[in-house]
Amino acid sequence: MAKRKVQRPQGTKNAPPKKNGIYVWATALLCMGAFGWYVVHVWQQQQAEVKAEDAMYDAFGIDMPINYYIHGIDVSSFQNTIAWQKVAAMRVNNVRMGFAFIKATEGLINVDENYKKNYQNAKRAGMICGSYHFFLATKSGITQAANFLENATINTGDLPPVVDIEHLYGVPPATMRKRLKECLAAIETAYKTKPIIYSYVNFYEKNLGNEFNDYPLWVAHYEEQDKPRIGRDWTFWQHSEGGRVSGITSRVDCDVFNGDSAAFKQMLLQP
Repeated sequence: MAKRKVQRPQGTKNAPPKKNGIYVWATALLCMGAFGWYVVHVWQQQQAEVKAEDAMYDAFGIDMPINYYIHGIDVSSFQNTIAWQKVAAMRVNNVRMGFAFIKATEGLINVDENYKKNYQNAKRAGMICGSYHFFLATKSGITQAANFLENATINTGDLPPVVDIEHLYGVPPATMRKRLKECLAAIETAYKTKPIIYSYVNFYEKNLGNEFNDYPLWVAHYEEQDKPRIGRDWTFWQHSEGGRVSGITSRVDCDVFNGDSAAFKQMLLQP
């Protein structure tokens, strides 16, 4: 029997496969979703900027240590958006925040999401800036230094780079010290200056001992009125984590420099 020729319905000869239409719709939905996310992100950023501009305080909200002339803060993305012009303009009884340590990196690959913005805007506001790396004792010190060197901005007139060590995460203290020394050495070689070590009093005395006395120390010790209680020289003191500073909506760490303006100037990186 002869086979009958199947007639294709008119108008379907060049019709695209149905799956192509699905791809078109999926692409369109993805684009719409991305655009929607962007709009929401921009709106949230604008709202954060408005809140930062509106954050104004008549006092720092803490007892400021006496007999110190150079005060500052340290920040990370935890503080969200910061209105740095407001930070620089705040004055309470002749006390102003003149410097800022800004978180740059953490561990092997992490970069603080607000670092670049914070650094640039703080500099524009006239703040003296420093950048710090949050050190993970579980990871290679050399690789962590590479992360900091690749992503941190260190310029003439800045404070020396900082390595923040606070936890062992189960690593033996001797292993932590070895990795920390590797990290510090790599940063020192790159910038031709000794990095500052940041740590808490108890952690430093228990786990670092006397092996790092050649490095400047930025020490955290709260609820002390005159000075941190530590058995070695120190350069910066983080005396509170609960300060109120105009331009910042959240509580912020407050610090002082152990010296006068001439000593502070000598700390800054030279050409």
